Amino acid sequence: MHSSEKKQLLKALGIHATNPGVSTGSKWIKTKGEYLASFSPADGEKIGSVQAADKASFNRIVTISAKAFKEWRTWPAPKRGEVVRQIGNELRQYKEPLGKLVSYEMGKSYQEGLGEVQEMIDICDFAVGLSRQLYGLTMHSERAEHRMYEQYHPLGVVGIITSFNFPVAVWAWNAMIAWVCGDTCIWKPSEKTPLCSIACQLIAARVFEHNKVPEGVSCLVNGDASIGKLIAACEQIPLVSATGSTRMGQAVGQQVVSRFGRPLLELGGNNAIIITPSADLDLAMRAVVFGAVGTAGQRCTTTRRLIVHEKVYVKVKERLVNAYAQLKIGDPLDPKNHVGPLIDQQAVDNYLGALEAIRQEGGTFVVEGGVLKGKKYTSGCYVKPAIAEVKNSFAIVQKETFAPILYLIKYKTLEEALDIQNDVRQGLSSAIMTMNMQEMEMFLSHRGSDCGIANVNIGTSGAEIGGAFGGEKETGGGRESGSDAWKQYMRRQTNTINYGKNIPLAQGIKFDL
Repeated sequence: MHSSEKKQLLKALGIHATNPGVSTGSKWIKTKGEYLASFSPADGEKIGSVQAADKASFNRIVTISAKAFKEWRTWPAPKRGEVVRQIGNELRQYKEPLGKLVSYEMGKSYQEGLGEVQEMIDICDFAVGLSRQLYGLTMHSERAEHRMYEQYHPLGVVGIITSFNFPVAVWAWNAMIAWVCGDTCIWKPSEKTPLCSIACQLIAARVFEHNKVPEGVSCLVNGDASIGKLIAACEQIPLVSATGSTRMGQAVGQQVVSRFGRPLLELGGNNAIIITPSADLDLAMRAVVFGAVGTAGQRCTTTRRLIVHEKVYVKVKERLVNAYAQLKIGDPLDPKNHVGPLIDQQAVDNYLGALEAIRQEGGTFVVEGGVLKGKKYTSGCYVKPAIAEVKNSFAIVQKETFAPILYLIKYKTLEEALDIQNDVRQGLSSAIMTMNMQEMEMFLSHRGSDCGIANVNIGTSGAEIGGAFGGEKETGGGRESGSDAWKQYMRRQTNTINYGKNIPLAQGIKFDL
């Protein structure tokens, strides 16, 4: 991106070369934290910097957010929903520049950047409807002249820790739902994509100011992992939603549980697509290639394993080699390119380490990987998507490598394919390509995929916001976004009302005085 284009983009979003990174909404808090520099993996250029939080500013943010909760929870849910509706409209106005910033700061294609902002808009729409549907239940009591029901109340301050690969959407998944539920939010974004968080905070703050929302409902604390640890340990934050690696989630989860808080974890994936003999291979190829190379393999839902029936294995392999030969790698803002860069040099090193591990364990490369060099790849973060024939038992296959490496695995029976699919520690997303009804139903049955997401004839990536998003095992067990995920952001209460003149006890117990 040319210097003039970069300046115009930042100006359109209200971002400066140097930005405060701690906010209670419309107010920015002074800190003694260090500055986080943001470098684009697209060209290696510095975009800007953000001042991180320190412990004192974090504690101040928590106090302000907790105070704001006491007022915000009194607003009727539909009125809170109206605020979120307006945020959705603001995001529509800023979709192009925000999508471009996501692409430039994170490295995903511009189309994917726009798609991420659209996810934010979609969750706003979902949350607006939800604000009139925070339903409880009524139950018949076993005691005469008694009525029972349950209801949901706002929970409190919600901590949101997000990863670099979806620098804006995952915050929106959590914040929009939490806000209509009556909670306040403290967002700790990835230190690799701090400018995206500044843009989102500015957009939300304008809407909040216009609606006289209490200062502290939308808080931002930029910083490194030390700030995430403060969130996890803070007893005034009853729910911590953390998205990222399994290692990070394990540390956060243990800390939150130790103080009897609620962890909502959405962690790694080791996702597989099963291709059966009856599969439509044209359909399958489109799903596999996007799933494997989209966002340069840096999605938690990236397709990492392709489990292919022996009857179609050779054909699938040939088609994949042909498809990969047509991939265009380069500047993510150029619409002609399919694959952008990895986020940074550490990600490149992990990618190269995985390639070496595949060789050491006896894997065979169908499509060779490597780092791309030249004028187009000045950041040093551009790599070739690779394909390797492996065994599922390989140690490297059992891990999640956040890079475009696809593992090919052969199978004979559907039962074997399902065993391979489930024989990893992660359990996020899965898919089967088949035109056979029995295979579809088996895959979706209790004997099938053990993942939180199981698809038929679509890939592992690209979940819609209407469904609850998350997975099992080392993926963490949490659910974000749609369906009834909102219940995690509220406290549940069972109520019994006696409108009679006696006090009969449950289970027929007698206690007479």
